[in-house]
Amino acid sequence: MQDGIQQATGAPEANDNNIDMAVTFFEGLAAKAAAYLPSVVGALIVLVVGLWVAGRIKKIVAAAMTRSGRVDATLSGFLSSLVHYGLIALVLITTLGIFGVPTTSFAAVIGAAGLAIGLALQGTLGHVASGVMMLGFRPFDVGDYVEAAGVAGTVKSIGLFTTELATPDNKKIIVPNGKIFDDVITNYAGYATRRLDLVFGISYADDIDKAIALIRSEVEKDSRVNADPETVIEVDSLGDSSVNIICRPWVDRADYFGVKWALTKAVKQRFDAEGVSIPFPCRSVYMEKAA
Repeated sequence: MQDGIQQATGAPEANDNNIDMAVTFFEGLAAKAAAYLPSVVGALIVLVVGLWVAGRIKKIVAAAMTRSGRVDATLSGFLSSLVHYGLIALVLITTLGIFGVPTTSFAAVIGAAGLAIGLALQGTLGHVASGVMMLGFRPFDVGDYVEAAGVAGTVKSIGLFTTELATPDNKKIIVPNGKIFDDVITNYAGYATRRLDLVFGISYADDIDKAIALIRSEVEKDSRVNADPETVIEVDSLGDSSVNIICRPWVDRADYFGVKWALTKAVKQRFDAEGVSIPFPCRSVYMEKAA
């Protein structure tokens, strides 16, 4: 009977002890939370404000480059994103520093990881660097006909990694930017005008001055030929079978092929009408009798 009474009286004491332990635990937890609360609030403020500022700076940088009119849209987006992610990394490192994380070692780890990634992707990053240089210096624009890296075609797009070309027969060619930027670039659309180099051969029996006058007459008929610089029409060389007359008119680059084809046809037809011959290649063969 007494044991039952003792057990009954001991139960409330055990419950009181458990309650006291729980209260002590939560009081300690609250004290620790109160100690860390300023750091947590400060870190959250830095994180939220920092991310907002990074986004605003990205928009400001992109808008400034767009207003300048000298930066390509692709390059503008790439550089503004690069600034944005750099600022985000800075905000995250600052936030971790407020929590007491050693940011020096953290920055060293990021640097080492960046170095390893850079070595692994050095070829790809080289193409990106070349793309940035091409978009900045603009050796050619979309729509230009260029020759580079052993291929030629009309530029369809310029990206950070590759450049897309279309051949005259409409084949699609994708060329890495590194190969283009490291090679000689010939831009056939780089200037407003181009010079045609046409050669017309006449026989040695024909009148040279007459042939030159006929060629000049056909050149003057074509309104697409520029008056300045003046067209050069002169005897260029004495070939095996013909006297070669060179004709060098200047035209707008958009008229290059049209004028070339038209003048070639017109001069041929004029020579035929005026009796000026365009000789075929010929060889003189001498036969010697055996003794």
